[in-house]
Amino acid sequence: MSELIYLDVKTDRRNQFIDITSEILKVISDSGIDDGMVELFVPHTTAAITINENADPSVKSDILSYLEKLIPHNGQFSHAEGNSDAHIKSSIVGTRLSIFVSGGEPVLGTWQGIYFCEFDGPRNRKLIVKIKSD
Repeated sequence: MSELIYLDVKTDRRNQFIDITSEILKVISDSGIDDGMVELFVPHTTAAITINENADPSVKSDILSYLEKLIPHNGQFSHAEGNSDAHIKSSIVGTRLSIFVSGGEPVLGTWQGIYFCEFDGPRNRKLIVKIKSD
């Protein structure tokens, strides 16, 4: 299997982490894959994707808060659109993930979840998923 799957992600804040783990679990389940890889790609310059703790919601708020302190929205940037901070945050976090699939499940740690990261919302976004079987 090698088709691209496009998922819609709707954000409702300028900076936001959205737990998309359940959506990725469904894509894997629907694919019927037992072992392989799932590739995730965010085709936006002001959004990203990451894996981090999903047991304590303060972790994602801490990450967002610290990124805002490091790269404030109202910083002194040359980019005229007013979203340079979002471009920098996206570059730091990254737009691509590869996750192993074993036994029909993503190989994640006990406390890990998959997050779509919005840095220039609210917006309607896309996430591209590709399943590769062994």
